[in-house]
Amino acid sequence: MAQQHRIFGMSFASIYPLYVAKVERKDRSREELDEVLSWLTGYDDVGLRGAIADGVDLETFFDEAPGLNPHAAEITGVICGVRVEEIEDPLMQKIRYMDKLVDELARGKRMASILRGS
Repeated sequence: MAQQHRIFGMSFASIYPLYVAKVERKDRSREELDEVLSWLTGYDDVGLRGAIADGVDLETFFDEAPGLNPHAAEITGVICGVRVEEIEDPLMQKIRYMDKLVDELARGKRMASILRGS
């Protein structure tokens, strides 16, 4: 049986406000954050708000996502000391993609670059 990472059971609702605080500290907006999350997951605003209201865990959040962006594989780099493109567990990789995009937003990267030119 594969090891279950503790993060898989964390609720999206518990992580979202941390993302909001991180990007707002760097003068980016909640709307920009939502745009990045929607780009990655396919959730629209109603879907994101629903996931927060329902308290779904990260595994469910990604399982129920309308669709991972086909350009997500273009997200590369290091997050938490690990190269995201080398993460073998598909769910962990999606979570780290999300973390990486939020980091890029907070660092002031241009939105077109964060959204991989789309």
